[in-house]
Amino acid sequence: MGPERWLGVDVGGTFTDFVSLGAGGLTVVKRLSTPAAPERSVVAGLADLDPGGHLPVAHGTTVATNALLTGRGARVALVTTAGFGDVLRLGRGDRADLYALAPRPRPSLVPPECCIEVDERVGADGRPVRRLTPAALRAAVDGVRRTGADAAAVCLLFSFLYPDHERALGDALRVATDAPGHVSLSLDVLPEIREYERASTVAVNAYVGPVVTDYLARLTAALAPRVLTVMGSHAGTLPAPVAARLPVTTILSGPAAGVLGALAVARRAGAPRIMTCDMGGTSTDVALCDDAVPYTGWTAIQGYPVHRPSVAVHTIGAGGGSVVGVDAGGALRVGPASAGADPGPAAYGRGGRLPTLTDAHVVIGRLRPGARLAGGIRLDAGAARAALAPLAAALGTTAEAVAWGAVRVANAAMERALRQVSVEQGHHPRDFVLVPFGGAGPLHACELAEALGMRRVLVPAVPGALSAVGLATAAPTATASRSVLRAGAAGVEARDAAAFEPVFQALEAEARAMLPPADRSRAVARRLADLRYAGQSWEITVPWPAGADPVQRFEAAHHRRHGYARPAVPVEVVTLRVQVAADAAAPLPPPPALTRASPLRADVMTSPTMREAVAAHVRTSLAPGAAVRGPCILSQADCTTWVAPGWQAVVGAWGDLELSPMV
Repeated sequence: MGPERWLGVDVGGTFTDFVSLGAGGLTVVKRLSTPAAPERSVVAGLADLDPGGHLPVAHGTTVATNALLTGRGARVALVTTAGFGDVLRLGRGDRADLYALAPRPRPSLVPPECCIEVDERVGADGRPVRRLTPAALRAAVDGVRRTGADAAAVCLLFSFLYPDHERALGDALRVATDAPGHVSLSLDVLPEIREYERASTVAVNAYVGPVVTDYLARLTAALAPRVLTVMGSHAGTLPAPVAARLPVTTILSGPAAGVLGALAVARRAGAPRIMTCDMGGTSTDVALCDDAVPYTGWTAIQGYPVHRPSVAVHTIGAGGGSVVGVDAGGALRVGPASAGADPGPAAYGRGGRLPTLTDAHVVIGRLRPGARLAGGIRLDAGAARAALAPLAAALGTTAEAVAWGAVRVANAAMERALRQVSVEQGHHPRDFVLVPFGGAGPLHACELAEALGMRRVLVPAVPGALSAVGLATAAPTATASRSVLRAGAAGVEARDAAAFEPVFQALEAEARAMLPPADRSRAVARRLADLRYAGQSWEITVPWPAGADPVQRFEAAHHRRHGYARPAVPVEVVTLRVQVAADAAAPLPPPPALTRASPLRADVMTSPTMREAVAAHVRTSLAPGAAVRGPCILSQADCTTWVAPGWQAVVGAWGDLELSPMV
């Protein structure tokens, strides 16, 4: 039997969200984040929700992402095969800007003096060409010592076919260096083909490793005896020790939880085809879900490739705390710089003086001055106006005009992002439902839907804490993979399916070992494979269920993507994959309890030149079936929804809001 309640904790740039979820109901708590020590806000919030300290906690974290974004990771030494020390700087030899006369160097987490080449070589057939000698092993270890690195990443040529050399180096480095707990092997992180992506991924793992490991160690100790799991980029939870060993799997921890929660809410409302818009304090994440969580094997953070299964989200630097400014050409700009949680937007009254998007919403009235937000914050309209005043003076206009323009600029950036995951991928937005969430998403939903030609918007019952709901309802999930393509080897064709059974079994055992012991036996395994026609450079991932013909599945997928198939050409198996997942931890939350509250009036700009007195409803005072017409404001502790002129909102059976145009 599992616990009666589950806790989800999502640490964002401005707020830390807590959800306590079970058959008895839903409790939402928001606290200001503590960026210098994220565990402080987590521990304080859980002390209120679970004073007994016995409920399991699912955690979404931005620690790994922030370490990459701010450049505050470890000093990494990369150990690689002789002749491949420049792999991270050379990449694939492409140029980010073809026409730049002075192109910028490719970003690399490892400085040249920290690239250590070791005298060994494995061929493409998996056989040693030059064996690793004791002398070469000692030379590599001494080289790492001289770099003064805090962490080491080992990525040898074709180590996924012949692991002995890489294992020996890893063992020696753990014994002989000052950072025995921060040695990352590509065998453990990404045992797949493509040297640049593999080296980059293992370097990222090593770079964020000490930061994530130390954070999770502090948090685990502070939360004991609670069981702590961490959301991975693949939209499944992992035990904290596994996340600490493979911190690269948490790069998209928060966005993955949000997509998971949005899809669950949308399915319950009968809208499985959605586009998500998760707008928090520092950024906005968008994704397209066609009745399934969208996955990708390729991600890049700050230009660093990460080749791990992850939810396919597109992120832009526009959030409620994004700073409003002017670019080099004199045009209004929103983000990517952010006021964060400390001091935060000026309207929060915590000493912030930079103008932010939240301040703009306060000035135009969508966030009602004097309203109390989560965390006990009361919005200060005077401070918001004062923050925008210098910018308005510099532009020769009013604070209201700057605020209106800032909202328009943010809308344009989010619209571009939503088009990128829909129109540019062959989908028309009108065929999907927009699901806005995060603390600021529902403020922009109507205008975004209108710009994209979408007729339906679904605002979850607790939009400001939906990522935490996704965490509380997430399933324990783990993945494992291995490239099996060998030059000139027999049995590489997909039709020889039986030849790969031992590899699948080994991968399944590896993935199950990553799950909590109680979940290992009940988890369901799903097999997949990366296939391609002989001679092709890139693969398509297809399911590999027992008894099915993988070739037929591949050719059907190839035809859908490229418009043709080549039945006479052999199909190669490049990489085998296994995903194991247990049942979801908790049910979705019930409808929120109703409250008694009369609507107020708010002075809101409904156009660049007009202000109107509109209704401001407390959202939880509206029973299922209630309908309100825009323009109006629907406020709640974790979020505010703006119902634009010409739109209406209807409360659904589960407390969700259905927004749609009235014409």
